[in-house]
Amino acid sequence: MALTGRLGLLALLGALVPLFLPSWWTLLALWGVLLLGVVADLALAGNVRALRLHRLGDTNVRLGETAQVTLLVENLGGRRVRGRLRDVWPPSAGAAPRTVKLNVPAGERRRVEMTLTPTRRGDRKAVTVVIRSVGPLGLAARQLSRPAPWTVRALPAFPSRRHLPAKLARLRELTGQHVALIRGQGTEFDSLREYVDGDDVRSIDWRATARRGDVVVRTWRPERDRRIYLVLDTGRTSAGRVGDIPRLDCSMDAALLLGALASRAGDRVDLLAYDRRVRTRVEGASRTDLLPAMVHAMAPLEPELLECDAAGMVSALMARVRQRCLVVLLTDLNTAAIEEGLLPLLPRLTAKHLVMIAAVSDPRVGEMAAARGDLASVYDAAAAERARAERRRLTAELRSQGVEVVDAPPDEIAPALADAYLALKAAGRL
Repeated sequence: MALTGRLGLLALLGALVPLFLPSWWTLLALWGVLLLGVVADLALAGNVRALRLHRLGDTNVRLGETAQVTLLVENLGGRRVRGRLRDVWPPSAGAAPRTVKLNVPAGERRRVEMTLTPTRRGDRKAVTVVIRSVGPLGLAARQLSRPAPWTVRALPAFPSRRHLPAKLARLRELTGQHVALIRGQGTEFDSLREYVDGDDVRSIDWRATARRGDVVVRTWRPERDRRIYLVLDTGRTSAGRVGDIPRLDCSMDAALLLGALASRAGDRVDLLAYDRRVRTRVEGASRTDLLPAMVHAMAPLEPELLECDAAGMVSALMARVRQRCLVVLLTDLNTAAIEEGLLPLLPRLTAKHLVMIAAVSDPRVGEMAAARGDLASVYDAAAAERARAERRRLTAELRSQGVEVVDAPPDEIAPALADAYLALKAAGRL
């Protein structure tokens, strides 16, 4: 049961009547009339328990876009249900409108349209539906909360998609569609041609040279079906926000662009998310299924507020990858976490695989380093310069162990990682 504002207003006006008719009997009579009105409303209001709720609509939406969800309200009772309905979702679902008017005749159904604009990744589940059936006098209403389960998954936004056409054009040049053959270790044989000045003598085909009587060299093209293993660090460092975006979301965006690019190149792309255990993985997806599989696997991921177990991550990776591949670790260049966790394990990885670390840098640190306005700014600048120096030292140490490092701000990390991948392709290292 619920009481309406109309009843409260009438009760307030009734309380003023004794000022003009000073009698307790008058006041009791007025309250008795209001009570009878409440009883009549509750008796004549439509039965909310006779309502049946059904849902249909979108189950997936990209972050920042809008999904449509329809609630069907079916009245199986004998009276019209007139009142208001509230479809309750978590605040991060961005559901609108909050409440709607409801008027469902007996034996009929009505549609209630909801729009959801999620502000966070992950699954957004409907909480409940609150229905209030008001009586004919508008003094009281029957109220009931009923479940109407529905889940809308908010997928990663993938804003770096706009860079994909330019990267694919560069990839076509490298893979020979624009007749751009390259030579290098680990590439596939393409054809034979005559030797010209400047050719690497190691590319000479001596058997073909003996048969033809002229020096012949082999030409190569980038190998296809190479394996790229993307590893997302979902530990505590991924929870930090750079600007208004969590580091984990920036890493996801970069992983999606690289995955889309590498799959178009014919490479096999796998994904692993890890902190203290495997949070999610995508393995063996085809070229057409890769991006949908990645965004659905990434959508519910949230950072864990604990240190990433580097030893466990390396062990999980080595157990899954037998042949040589490119391992791309998307993490933060946190000096303590890298030096104590990952750095001692790098020789084990680099002995078998080509390793690349991609990290999101904070542009605010650069702004702090350039500030000199007052004493507080000078101290901030000194702290920022020390942080930058530590980051440069760590980067140099990683590169000395044969690790490729990509360190860029949030809006540049995705294209920078794609460019690093293309550079490895061009150099014949993939």
